Amino acid sequence: MEEINVKHLAKLSRLRFDEVSEAKMAHDMREIVGMVAKLPDFEETRLALDVNDRMELRKDEVGASLTREQVLSNAPKTEAGCVVVPKTVE
Repeated sequence: MEEINVKHLAKLSRLRFDEVSEAKMAHDMREIVGMVAKLPDFEETRLALDVNDRMELRKDEVGASLTREQVLSNAPKTEAGCVVVPKTVE
């Protein structure tokens, strides 16, 4: 299996952690990738539903939200209290 570059992924996702956490993250990610690699291939695009498994969803609940300052503190670029994103369409 190809080695996972945790430092690069952390940079892309704007995460910071120490060397111990980095090693644990690399181990966990290898475990996840290995688990996904073991999943069987499906020929059929529709899966049969199990009528005995109701798959109940959790109820939506209003919770604490982030302040504008917290949201903007993690943005790479801001202007006039808004997040600036790269132009993608002419």
